[in-house]
Amino acid sequence: MNQEIPQLQNLPKIRYFQRKLKAWATQNLRDFPWRRTTNPYSIFVAEFLLQKTDAATVAPIYEAFLACYPTLETVAAAPIGDVETLLQPLGLFFRAERLCQAAREILEKDGGKIPNTQKRLLELPGIGKYTARSILAHGFLRPAAVLDTNVARILERFFGIQGDRVKSRCKVLWSAADIVAPKRNVGRWNLTLLDFGALVCTARNLCCSDCPLRSQCCFPATIRRSRA
Repeated sequence: MNQEIPQLQNLPKIRYFQRKLKAWATQNLRDFPWRRTTNPYSIFVAEFLLQKTDAATVAPIYEAFLACYPTLETVAAAPIGDVETLLQPLGLFFRAERLCQAAREILEKDGGKIPNTQKRLLELPGIGKYTARSILAHGFLRPAAVLDTNVARILERFFGIQGDRVKSRCKVLWSAADIVAPKRNVGRWNLTLLDFGALVCTARNLCCSDCPLRSQCCFPATIRRSRA
């Protein structure tokens, strides 16, 4: 796929991108409770709760959820109404039902162990490509890059790539995410991109003058000035 993306033939630029963002991450990564564990069940829960929901909002609910349901077995046995009540502050009311359904299916078909392949994870209720890959990267330390709106925005701006309107389904952007990811510590790399997009390369009120990527960024200078 990278043969179809000329911007990603520039290996020195990719190395620059990696180097600058890794350096930025040493001082700027945010701290959330699910980032302090590699327990597959805890990551599984966190990724369900984080779907279309701000991390700061999720943090207290995540800790309360694990206190009530510390194992896959406990959430699989829980009445959906109880789980819905606990997750109510997060919205997306279908989330509780899908989480419980996924937990029950894992008990029935996977021996109670969180699946460790993308193919199997995608067969579970409520899990798409981003969630599956994030579980693999953080729960199993697999080299699985992720793509969300933050990551897509960084890739489009820095490399001058034009993705599809629906970023989460854009094959070019998914390929780009894979290509620019380092070979090691991809989970931390994913967090770096997510946080950089949330704190620096934002949709509005850009901080381009302070951006560590500015010297090689393809985002047009005129647009940067008009949106800063």
